[in-house]
Amino acid sequence: MSPHARRSGLTVVSNRLPFVVSKGEDGRYTHRPSSGGLITALLPVLRDRGGSWVGWHGATENIPELDTLLSDAAKESGYHLRSVDLTEEQRRGFYHGFSNEIIWPLFHDLQSLCNFDPSYWRVYCEVNRKYAEVIAQNSADSDFIWVHDYHLINVAGELRSLGVKAKTAFFLHIPFPSLDIFVKLPWRFSLLHAMLEYDVVGFQTPRDLRNFLQCVRVLIEEASVSAKGQAVRINGREIRVGSFPISIDYNGFVKHANEQEVAEKAAQLRTELPNRQLLIGVDRLDYTKGIPLRLEAFRNALLRYPELRERVTLIQVVVPSREDIPQYHELKTQIERLVGEINGQFTRPGGWVPIHYVFRPLKPTELLAYYRAAEIGLVTPLKDGMNLVAKEYCACSIEEDCGLILSEFAGAAAQLQGGALLVNPYDIEGVANAIWRAFTMHPAERRARMRRLRRSICDQDIFWWVDSFLRAAIAKDLSAFPLPADYTPRNDIGFMPY
Repeated sequence: MSPHARRSGLTVVSNRLPFVVSKGEDGRYTHRPSSGGLITALLPVLRDRGGSWVGWHGATENIPELDTLLSDAAKESGYHLRSVDLTEEQRRGFYHGFSNEIIWPLFHDLQSLCNFDPSYWRVYCEVNRKYAEVIAQNSADSDFIWVHDYHLINVAGELRSLGVKAKTAFFLHIPFPSLDIFVKLPWRFSLLHAMLEYDVVGFQTPRDLRNFLQCVRVLIEEASVSAKGQAVRINGREIRVGSFPISIDYNGFVKHANEQEVAEKAAQLRTELPNRQLLIGVDRLDYTKGIPLRLEAFRNALLRYPELRERVTLIQVVVPSREDIPQYHELKTQIERLVGEINGQFTRPGGWVPIHYVFRPLKPTELLAYYRAAEIGLVTPLKDGMNLVAKEYCACSIEEDCGLILSEFAGAAAQLQGGALLVNPYDIEGVANAIWRAFTMHPAERRARMRRLRRSICDQDIFWWVDSFLRAAIAKDLSAFPLPADYTPRNDIGFMPY
């Protein structure tokens, strides 16, 4: 059946499909579903509306049985899967190059790490065109096309050039930088115009939205921003813009954290590390997560507050990522050196080791057990679009006798400032002071703070996020945009001292 003959549906577009295709030792290819809140939240919407998901299948070699694999996966998932094929050269230039050597560091305020190779932009445009061609072949003009994240900013413009008239929306999962940082991008005008080809553009926080609108005001002369900052008008078109804090499946985390296996593993962990409070840090190996500074802050806390020694243990989990890239390999080496130094400095014979370092992916049950066992969550990225670890930790803290230390530069800080201890991750002594404060906090204050955090996450979970974004996209009146009063930072520049 022609895609133009079916009823309207939702087309989700992301860099990767929600299924991983891999080659086994026997040479046969298999598929398995990816995990994540986005997939969990969009699954019922895609099923109900007869939707499809467009993305790369994860391999650069030719897979003869790919159509069969995707067809089998689609039967299990209840929605269509449309694959984009990429060569190894395209993958290098598009993903490792423009996306992760330019956009990722620049949008995280780390412009000194950018590699502005002109060839990356050409490949990025080429690959975005390939995504658009697959979307055009598998969507109707009555569909709603929802594109996700920084890899695919150019897709809407490419769709327009192909004659696609479907409504398009874009959500940026990472931060949007301030004007003085964004203007360093050689392709700043092209990228802004590409974002304004969408009908709806969503950001994680009001700060990201303000940064985007400031860039539009200064760099795009023909564009005008509405008085309330909820729309941009350009060339006779109106683009709706808003902030929508992404979240987690709160009830799902609570349910699994309550399972007996998780409770037993958490109890076992407390038994193995008795008479102390546990701090937990869980991060992907990435320079934006601020892990070395966090370790230095922990060392500083042990030096300046001797009472913490033998009474706290930091469990630092690092999930491997991009180890083949020299920067990431160097980061891993730096983290391991710091862990060794701090343990060598403070370990006491026959017992206490200050840092337990885990470098591997955790099974879900193991991760939830770490969350449940830890009295203090330590989430201190240098910059993050949202940071869902903070929300996962709170959801799993079902006894509510614990605290969250959170970087003010994480997107989650705007929503969670009412209960978390907010810190500047660059301020080593400030983070150390927050560790001491969390350690000595009265149980009643801990519970009150954690209760506020959990209530906020419960009220604005991943399903709220999907619903609020889609409602804003189709609303006839801009006043329908969800802008909860308690989601506004305390002052205009967005810094929230604890």
